[in-house]
Amino acid sequence: MTAGKRPLSPHLQVYRPQITSVLSISHRFTGAVLAVGLLLLVYWLAALAAGEAAYAAALGVLGSWPVRVVLFLGVFAFFYHLCNGIRHLWWDTGRGFEIAQVYRSGWIVLLASATLTLVAWGLLLAGGGA
Repeated sequence: MTAGKRPLSPHLQVYRPQITSVLSISHRFTGAVLAVGLLLLVYWLAALAAGEAAYAAALGVLGSWPVRVVLFLGVFAFFYHLCNGIRHLWWDTGRGFEIAQVYRSGWIVLLASATLTLVAWGLLLAGGGA
């Protein structure tokens, strides 16, 4: 068998995605999304500091539906990254490595992230903040 006809290491073309790999890649992606999302927070804070007219203009931009979609996804990214980070801290204690536990905790992370996102937006909308 020649080594040139097969991948030298595990490769995306060889393995089909599993919840563990998808959640791992998503954790890295949401970390990057949160770093970029800080730019929106800085924009909002700068507008708040710049005065009433700048703040009103910023609210006009941040209140548009495309930006609201981005903000909704950003809130989901925050809660996903938080919940998955807690999962990783649990793993750091040496627990939760059985296959069934890994899958169960992965689904819990997804469910908790979605629930927390919906609760946060529900509270935001109920308070008239959006």
